[in-house]
Amino acid sequence: MLTSIIWRSLISRRKTVVLTFLSLVVSISVLISVEHIRSQAKESFNRTISGVDLIVGAPSGELNLLLYSIFRMGSPTNNINYDSFTMLKANKSVAWAIPISLGDSHHGFRVMGTNSDYFQYFKYANKKALDLAQGEVFDSPFEAVIGADVAKTLGYKLGDKLVLSHGIGSTSFVHHEQAPFTVSGIIAATGTPVDKTVHVNLAAIEAIHLPPAQLKELVEDPHSHHHPTEKITAVLLGLNNRFATFTLQRHINTYQDDRLMAVLPGVAMTQLWSLMGNIETLLQVIGFLVLLASLFGLATMLLATMNERQKEIAVFRILGASPIFILSLVILEALVISFMALITAFIVVTFLLMGLEGWLTAEYGLFLNQNLFTQDSLNLSLIILGATGVTALVPGIEAYKKALHSQLSG
Repeated sequence: MLTSIIWRSLISRRKTVVLTFLSLVVSISVLISVEHIRSQAKESFNRTISGVDLIVGAPSGELNLLLYSIFRMGSPTNNINYDSFTMLKANKSVAWAIPISLGDSHHGFRVMGTNSDYFQYFKYANKKALDLAQGEVFDSPFEAVIGADVAKTLGYKLGDKLVLSHGIGSTSFVHHEQAPFTVSGIIAATGTPVDKTVHVNLAAIEAIHLPPAQLKELVEDPHSHHHPTEKITAVLLGLNNRFATFTLQRHINTYQDDRLMAVLPGVAMTQLWSLMGNIETLLQVIGFLVLLASLFGLATMLLATMNERQKEIAVFRILGASPIFILSLVILEALVISFMALITAFIVVTFLLMGLEGWLTAEYGLFLNQNLFTQDSLNLSLIILGATGVTALVPGIEAYKKALHSQLSG
């Protein structure tokens, strides 16, 4: 009977109820979206690199090494010897080793020298391999495999020529025009820094800085060049056994023939995310403020209808309803509206995530889980319903007073 009374009461005030309901749907959707994206963004951030057990570079701080080797941000303070890469690759604990050499750019996009192992072993998201949307991996020093954003922004297609520039700025006055590269492949969008990178053969990074005579000879016969002897920026390592991680890390950090530093990607990611703690908190505060505004709107709506409901309350009193019953009725009405808005908001956000999944991944690198029904969302729902109950106390107490007044008048 109570359910029927609540439903009929809401139907009788359907215009104001619908507007309040829609306001709550919007605010709860915003809060759910902010919370979900906030938690998922952290995971997406961590999924920029997957399956790499150690990152090795010159001593410069864990965060700095992570930023320039994985996110292509900033510049290395120093390089390491190619012989160190050979040593790491030969270590019995190492399953694979990917060399990375940074330093040049192309129209503001970073150029990275590496080898074919990069395309075989580098993973992102949940150990997802890099796929070529078009073409194939470079086969000679003067071929390039470009990321999806590079191809889209600059309008490149297979067979196009590109010239690298010295330095990492968007504007450079030193161009390696004597050694143009041919686009041999385009990587499918990943939503990671890979999309904004021009990948070339490691030998090419050394080659374009050779004296003109040697460079001309190499351009005429690309396959005549020996293996690289240059210094490289970093090495990504995958291990046969993760239990060997700390032992190998200690061995690398104390290596005598070169100054090396090995960091665990997960540890460095945690440091990076901790720097964004203030932004995370701000997003949460904004979400809760939007919800609070809608709950005040709900309370205002219930208060505004109190005068209209005096006769309704009087009838309830005549039928024997206590003031506590009237108080409970108002609070339950608010909870019903809030609960319905909560369910609707979950449905709306779920469909939005389904519809925007590809776009969010390609444009922002967000790999969002469409399952909103987690422990965190359950806790958030309880907070919303609890806040609704507290907010509804104001109109509920007003109804209680009117019920008492009706009783005294009677």
